[in-house]
Order: sequence, then structure tokens, then C-alpha cells
Amino acid sequence: MAFQSFLMTPLDGLLSNSETNAETQVLKLFRQVTASVPAYQLFLKKHGIDPASIETFADFQQIPLTTKQSYLQHYPLAQLCRHGQLETCDMVAVSSGSTGQPTFWLRSLIDEFQIATRFEQVFHDSFWADQRRTLAVVCFALGTWVGGMFTASCCRHLASKGYPITVITPGNNKVEILRVVRELAPLFDQTVLLGYPPFLKDVIDTGIAEGIPWQNYGIKLVMAGEVFSEEWRSLIGSRIGSTYPCHDFASLYGTADAGVLGNETPLSICIRRWLAENPGVARELFGESRLPTLVQYDPGLRFFEVQEGTLLFSGNNGIPLVRYHISDQGGIIPFNRMLKFLADRGFDPVKALSGTFPQVEGRGIRPLPFVYVFGRSHFTVSYFGANIYPENVTVGLEQTPVCEWVTGKFVMQVEEDPDRNEFLSIVVELAPGIEGNDAKRGAIAHSITHHLKRLNSEFANYVPKFFQTPHIILKPTGDPEYFPVGVKHRYTKRP
Repeated sequence: MAFQSFLMTPLDGLLSNSETNAETQVLKLFRQVTASVPAYQLFLKKHGIDPASIETFADFQQIPLTTKQSYLQHYPLAQLCRHGQLETCDMVAVSSGSTGQPTFWLRSLIDEFQIATRFEQVFHDSFWADQRRTLAVVCFALGTWVGGMFTASCCRHLASKGYPITVITPGNNKVEILRVVRELAPLFDQTVLLGYPPFLKDVIDTGIAEGIPWQNYGIKLVMAGEVFSEEWRSLIGSRIGSTYPCHDFASLYGTADAGVLGNETPLSICIRRWLAENPGVARELFGESRLPTLVQYDPGLRFFEVQEGTLLFSGNNGIPLVRYHISDQGGIIPFNRMLKFLADRGFDPVKALSGTFPQVEGRGIRPLPFVYVFGRSHFTVSYFGANIYPENVTVGLEQTPVCEWVTGKFVMQVEEDPDRNEFLSIVVELAPGIEGNDAKRGAIAHSITHHLKRLNSEFANYVPKFFQTPHIILKPTGDPEYFPVGVKHRYTKRP
């Protein structure tokens, strides 16, 4: 029945939940979970909560938060599932998260349809894939890891619904991806690469070196997992021949815990690109000197709250989650509030978007709320009292000619010289075949310093001028100490 409903309901109908009372929906979810999930029943009992006492949304907001440590790792896997039965789910995936400790995640086919709707929104609103023969190349790792199989399933659901989409799954095998593109991309109207941003950049750069004419294949990118800058989007857009950056890219905000929570839309990208050019307004809106991921979400399926600057969400999954805290820094902005804030500062994103794409017809402009995400706070370093974010450093590496020398990966840390003076050290990965020298180190240091001062007011004002230029160390591609191949990259290293 769920499959039939997904197949027969147009996208506009699937997104109609956004018009319902989201607070009523989340209370309904709470009652369903308390009635059917043994672990959550025990969790509430442990905290002295009588489910019958939760009658209003104000009551709901007093319920203790669940976390991976206090909830998911505290109860047996079966008890986290509906009715305490693992067999209510039909798929298990694994994620390593930020700690490297593998975690099992269960889901059912029904759960996939909620996430497939996020993919449908991207493929329909951004890529017009209902009207174009589309090759979807899944470049996430396959096997038990959560991203690849989930993405492949959701793309196949769209094909089942009637979208002219053909899915192929080379995974994160770069040689196989390039072979697929060479042989199959010319047979389609457009080709969508789905993967993590640094990996897709490596695929594109390698393809250019091997003579692949990306600009001939209508390349679109679907990404997840990392915050990237608008300079990065423009850089990659220039390399793939992108004409409409607001419609050729889409980043997904998701977690292994609950799948895709929200997605970039042409409207959210248009807004983010304007904010990137107006960092003062961005700081006013987001409260920080870095640009977060900005997506829209359906509050009827994923309900967000903000507590002390971090995000909580509730949603139905193979393992249902209520007021789940994932340590992501960020916030939520209602649709009308966002447009008013921008209008008060002289920017109309709806008008701007219509002027960038000749066939908008309202696609990509939906009255859904926004959620912005900075990522985990432990990826920053503190230097002279200034918080330095990877996003700030990234922009410096994306400038010409620096971007031609590096892969985009780096590791930053605060160290001390023999006189115990602190200095900022940044280890940068060189692109394949590139050798480092003093001239490159100097140019990279200058670019990073310039953009740190431009984007991060704390850095510009807290760090004495003499200490602002970072010490740059250049390492070859795949350096085993800093950039091991196949391992989730960390942008900071603590003493």
C-alpha cells in the first residue's frame, strides 16, 4: 500500500504534509512510538515520564532528549524497533560516523519512500528529470555502508514511478565511474553523479586530465556529508560546464540515523549564493562567520527543534526517533520569515531565481521551511580566542591558481614554536602529479589568510597581524598520516 501510494501520488501531493500542523504530527508520532517501541517505553520510564501526561506540544518539549549514547547504544537493537522485532525491518546498513565505531541502522521499504520523496524533489524540481533521459551514477561506497545502497534504492523507486531514470552503481571506484561516463553518458540527455563532494571533485579532475568532455554530458551533482563553499560550487560548475548553478547541484542534509532530513533546492541555493557575496548579512542571519549548509525540509516527515544552538529532530524510521540530538550546530527559519529578512535587505530570491533559469515555471520554489547546518563543533580549532572553521579555510584553497594545485583536503591544528608561541598550522594535500615548493606554499598561505580575514571577523579582530599567516605544509596525494585513502577525512587534529 505504501509503494502504491508513492507511485500514484504526484510530488505536490507527497509534499502536502508541509501544510499540515507539524506540531500535531509530531505528537501523533510520539504516541505511536510510545505504544510500539519497547526501548522508548523503558527510556520514558527511566526518566519518570508518563506518556499519557504528554498532551500538548509544550508538554512534548519537556521530554528528555535521546542521543546515540543514552538511547541507541543503551538498549538492545531489537527493542529499538517497532514491537521489539528486528523482522519489522528488511534492510540493515552500517555507518562509522565521526568516531569510527560502526553502528547498525535498520529500515524498511516504507521508510525508503519518505527519503525517495527528497530525491524526487531534487530530480524533478532541479534537474527536470521527468522530461529528460537521465543516467544516475551512484558514487557513494556500496556494500553495507549506508549511503550507496540507500541512494540506489531511492533512484530506482523514481524509475518505478515513471521517471526516465537509469541507475548504475560503480560505487566509489573511480576507474569504473569514468568508464561508465565515457560509454553511457553520451546516450542520455543528462548524467547525475551522486557522491561526497571531495570525491566527486577528484572524479571530475581526473576525468579532465583523461580528456572526458564533461560539458557535453549535462552533468548534475547530488552531494552529501560535508559543508562546501559557493566558491567550490562555482569552481566545479566551471569544470563540468554548468550554466545554471542553482539547478545543476543539490546537497542533501542527512544522517545515518534517519536518512535524508532535508535537501538543497534551487531557491535555497540562490539564497546561499547571495549570502556568500554578502558575508555581513550572512553573519546577521546565522550568527556566525561561516556559511552553513542551507536546505529546505518537510516538517510533516522530519520535525526539527533547536536547543542551545543545536538541532533536534523527530521522525519515523526503522528505528523511530523522538527529540533526537545529533550534535549538529544550526537552526531553523520559517519560509515567510526568510523571505522577509532578505526583502528587508534588498534581495528577492524568487525574482532572482526566475531570472537565472529560462523555464522555471515555479519549480524549485516551494513554501517549505529552511534548516541551516554548520556541522559538528569539534571540527573547529581555537586560535587566540577565535574559532576557526574548516569552511573558512576551504574558500582560500578554491581560488585560482591555488585550486589547480590541491585536492581541497587539509588538516588544521594549533601548534607551538620553541618559544611557546602559538601558530596555526595547515597541512594541505597536493593534487596528483603536483610537486610543492616555496612559491606554492606562499600563495596558499596568502589566499587562506585573505579569506580568513574576510569571512571570519573573530580571526580578523582577535589574532594579531603577525600571527595571522598560517604555516603551510604540503603533502602528496594519499599521505598515510594526514590523508589516508578510504578513510573518512577529519579537517582538524588536536595536540
